[in-house]
Parts: sequence; structure tokens; C-alpha cells
Amino acid sequence: MPPRDHETAPLVSVITPFYNTEKYLAECIKSVLAQSYRNWEYVLVNNQSTDGSRAICERYVRADSRIRLIDTPEHFSQVENFERALRQMSPQSEYCKMVLADDWLFPDCIKKMVCLAESHPTVGIVSAYRLLGNVVTGDGLPYTRSVISGREAARLMLKEGYYLTGSPTSILLRANLIRETKRFYESNWIHDDTEACLRILGKHDLGFIHQILSFSRADNDSITESLTGLNPGLLRKFLFARQFGPAFLSGDELNHLIRETTDRYGEFLAASIFEFKGSGFWDFHRRGLRSGGYSFRSIGLGKYVLLELADLILNPKKTAGRLIRVAKNWKERSRRRRYGVHDAAE
Repeated sequence: MPPRDHETAPLVSVITPFYNTEKYLAECIKSVLAQSYRNWEYVLVNNQSTDGSRAICERYVRADSRIRLIDTPEHFSQVENFERALRQMSPQSEYCKMVLADDWLFPDCIKKMVCLAESHPTVGIVSAYRLLGNVVTGDGLPYTRSVISGREAARLMLKEGYYLTGSPTSILLRANLIRETKRFYESNWIHDDTEACLRILGKHDLGFIHQILSFSRADNDSITESLTGLNPGLLRKFLFARQFGPAFLSGDELNHLIRETTDRYGEFLAASIFEFKGSGFWDFHRRGLRSGGYSFRSIGLGKYVLLELADLILNPKKTAGRLIRVAKNWKERSRRRRYGVHDAAE
């Protein structure tokens, strides 16, 4: 992108939906204010917070006319709040950059992403490495490749498990790709952001910057973190293989991916039966399967249970290890309940 002054640079809508995030919100906002790219608006969407989050935003709104604070009329689910927040961007914006309230951006994030997008009109999504706690994610592409076809990117995500589009904070989107949808987040389910990116990659290329440009916390109370014990990744891979596999794969590749994701997910669920997972665990996976039109019966769970049972009978060492883990899990659950702490899986 050739040098452009502030007035002619593309307008970027930066959007942060938030709910009770006063612990991290100021750091998030400061990271946007510190961007080397200057032609942006910042939309803060308050989902009826009950802590001091709104007061923090008010201070920044008074200090910078580029910042807007919007209150939702009622409290919405996280996905619904994200969807509504996207619709608040300016009609003049050419790009949209979401920054989750407990994340933050490195100073050159928006500048580098806009530069790549402006140089490659076929790119619909620009992504980059992110720092998740102290772990770098998003790796996999050769350093020499900054633009790849959307179809190739989707194939790598489906077949190899590459997290090329990371989280909403990791990417920059062309604003029109959001405006042309009735709902950008169609599923209202976990990993709805990845689902939206895969739809875009069916028609547009992916731009990738081989630098760490954003930070996400690995120790917060977000939905993703609270679901760790549920292992949503295997459910996601199972659903994505069926939803997007036919669009990006064919023949033996598609059949192999479907078999592999079904086997891994079925084996995980069968093992979970013998680990005496709580009702919350099974409700979560039942809802997830139902969102794609599937059920435990339709994936052949009974077959995997029989195979797991046979393995436990024929492998006493594995059975002993399983019993030890179950005992430890029950002990930990009991301890947490005494202190009023409950896991999402319970």
C-alpha cells in the first residue's frame, strides 16, 4: 500500500463488545489508542455490564471523539452480542477489526493488516500469529507465503488442523463481507467465528502476516476457556468435516476426513462414558451434535462403547489408570463444590 495521509487512508471500524470485563478493558482500549494506524473509529458495545466496565469506557469516550459507547437494550448471549456489535460499524468503514475485551493489539497490528489487504484486493481476511498466554498460535504456513487461496487455507484448516484464522481478535475483515450477510455468525454456537471465516474462504483469499500482532489471555473466564474440560475441539472437527468438507475436499480426501473425525470423536465420547462425565458434559455434546443435525446414535456411539469396553477388559493397566483418574476427578469436583465452584462440564 503506498503511503497515504490520514484523510485518505481507509477507515477501520474497531469493535469491542464487552460484559463485566473491568479487569482487562482499559488495557484493551489503550492498545487500540496506541495503534500506529490512525484512521479508525472505535465502537465499544456494553452488554448490560454490572461492574465498572461502562465507567472505564466513559473516560475514554470523553477524551477521544473517535470512540463511541453503545449500550445494548438488554443482556444478550456472547454470540448475539458479537453479531449486534458488528452492525454498529460506520457505513464508511472499509475494514472491520474486532478486539475482544480481554485481549489487546500490538502497536502495528492494524497498519500491517490494512497494508496487506490494500495490496491484495482478492484477500477477504487478514490474519497473523497471536500470543495465547505465552504460546504462539497460528503457525503452519511457510514464511514466504503472505497470501494463499481461500480454498487452500480452508483445506489446511480442515485436514491439518491449522488455526490460521485464530480468534476474532486475530483477524481483519473487509467490511463489505459483513454487510452483505444477514447474519455474520450464523450458527450461534461455539466456534461460530471459524465457521464464518470458512464461508468467506470459499470465495476470497487469506492474507497472513508472519508476526505476532495480538494477545489473548489463556487464564480468563471466557466461554472458550470454560469449555476446556468438554473438549469442544473434537466436536468442532466432526461438524466442520461434514459442513465444509464437501466444499473444499472430494473423493478419498473427504471420505478419509469424515472417517477420521468420526472415529476420534466417537472414541473420545466412549472413553468419557467410563470416566463418568457429568450431565453438563453430555448436554453440551448433545446440543452440539443437534446443531448439525446429528445425534449420539447417528455417529454410531454404541460401536465405540463396545470397542472401549473390550479394550478396558483386555488391558488391565489401562483400566487401572482410568480408575485412578476417575478417582482424582471426583475428589477435585468434591473439593470445588465445597467452595461453591462448578465446572462447565458438571
